[in-house]
Amino acid sequence: MTIAEQPEDWTEPGAHPVRPGVHRVPLPLPSNGLHAVNAYVIESPEGPVVVDSGWAMPDTEKALAQALGTLGHRLADVAHILVTHAHWDHYSQALRLRETFGTRVRIGRGEQPSIDAFDEEQGFYPRQIELLRRCGAPEIAGRVAATESYEYERDLPRKQPDGWLDDGQRISLGPVELDVFATPGHTRGHVVLRDATAGLLFAGDHVLPHITPSLGLETVPDPRPLRSYLDSLRLVRGMPDTLLLPAHGPVTLSVHTRVEELLAHHEERLDACAHEIKAGARTAYEVAVAMPWTRRRRRLDDLDLFSQMLAVLETGAHLDVLADQGVLVAADLDDGVRAYAPS
Repeated sequence: MTIAEQPEDWTEPGAHPVRPGVHRVPLPLPSNGLHAVNAYVIESPEGPVVVDSGWAMPDTEKALAQALGTLGHRLADVAHILVTHAHWDHYSQALRLRETFGTRVRIGRGEQPSIDAFDEEQGFYPRQIELLRRCGAPEIAGRVAATESYEYERDLPRKQPDGWLDDGQRISLGPVELDVFATPGHTRGHVVLRDATAGLLFAGDHVLPHITPSLGLETVPDPRPLRSYLDSLRLVRGMPDTLLLPAHGPVTLSVHTRVEELLAHHEERLDACAHEIKAGARTAYEVAVAMPWTRRRRRLDDLDLFSQMLAVLETGAHLDVLADQGVLVAADLDDGVRAYAPS
């Protein structure tokens, strides 16, 4: 799950070359967990194209402007912004730049339901609160429901893109060609962009070098986010190996190596979840309480509220996969809680 415990030496500001014509630009984040998100600048005949854009705030715009300046460009020169998914640390600054400069913004088509359904008056996690109750965690659900948004979460641009990125689409940027692959799981509309010629995968949050991404944290989540995520990991594993250009963390040499680690991690968690059900746990919350979390093997109660929410929801996603596999049986009780038992 996404609890940041990784080195930060990759967050030095500026434009860091990846390949000729491709640069990584770390952009600051306002939260206490992850400290930076990577944007990538691709040189094209129309002007620079940016993959992911950061959180809409002055420090982000300043960092991106300074990095572009070292490459001989201004913010106004950006021709397109391609966004891997609709989380605010990837999408909101793109919309802000569009407001100012008219920059064209595109995102995966599968993000449309969540973009359309977002209503700030309902809070950031309306569906997650409902799912927490289904997981047998009403106390956590109540605390999440009572949590007010942070100032940096308010007044963000929340609009439709100019166009959609579709699975199988090819984007031509002069000598650079990017193939779009739908990789649902982290969000239902997540996409990755692959430059087969240069051997690069702009992976967004789908494959991260130090952490595992959260699952289904969106307005309209996939009913089986872990199943979708594992299928998407296998899709990427089936491609020729490339450099991994993640949205958080350093560029690494092999996508396949990290995908294998992520698949193994989730296999271990599936086994651990099944073990706890066989030992007597019945709900996702009870399993999450019994499981260790993060590399430090912390208890659920020792995590902050947001991380507790992610942990319980991830546990529910694992249990649902086990039920789909026939390892467990699931039944919805009269109070709406989903209970599990060995098959």
